[in-house]
Amino acid sequence: MKTTFLFDRVNYLLMLVGLTLIFIGFALMAGGGSEDPTVFNPEMFNTQRLVVAPVFILLGFAVEVVAILRKPKNTK
Repeated sequence: MKTTFLFDRVNYLLMLVGLTLIFIGFALMAGGGSEDPTVFNPEMFNTQRLVVAPVFILLGFAVEVVAILRKPKNTK
């Protein structure tokens, strides 16, 4: 009895790429806090956290949708 998978290798690789992009986006968004809560840290509002990180996260989710919706080629 041969086991068949719902997705092929390319779908799984696309899912891995999407998860990696999401992880990178959240890692870019982390930090920026202040050690002292009474001191304002403007580093919290830099371009990396407000623009670059959300773009990585949205790209990662878009790749995940493509990976799920992509139809595997029939090898028969």
